[in-house]
Amino acid sequence: MVQNRLERGLEMMDRVVGPSAHHVQDSLADIAPDLGRLLAEYFGDIYGRSGLDRKSREIVTVAALTALGKLPQLKVHIKAAIHVGCTEEEIIELLMQMVLYAGFPASLNGVAIAKEVFCEINQEGEGTNA
Repeated sequence: MVQNRLERGLEMMDRVVGPSAHHVQDSLADIAPDLGRLLAEYFGDIYGRSGLDRKSREIVTVAALTALGKLPQLKVHIKAAIHVGCTEEEIIELLMQMVLYAGFPASLNGVAIAKEVFCEINQEGEGTNA
């Protein structure tokens, strides 16, 4: 059976982001359902490509969101990075690397978000692979 773009995107979101994958799409259902659909479809289109593995895609995404200062999305993608195999140490190194390219404020904001994510994950009992 051939999956449509939305189904493929939702499946990919589950694989990369984990159990909370549909939160963003669900939060848009009452105000901008087409935006939620587009988000899932494009997510599947990009993350389904074979040029990079999921861990590499999340490293790139965390770096870009850090540089752009997109903190709510950064939190989601730090969790996703852990879900696809990044360690806490790798995430902190990535955020330290951002000092050179995005500056201290962006790096410090990223570390603060990472600390919050690490604490949440540890409280949930999922643990991390640091």
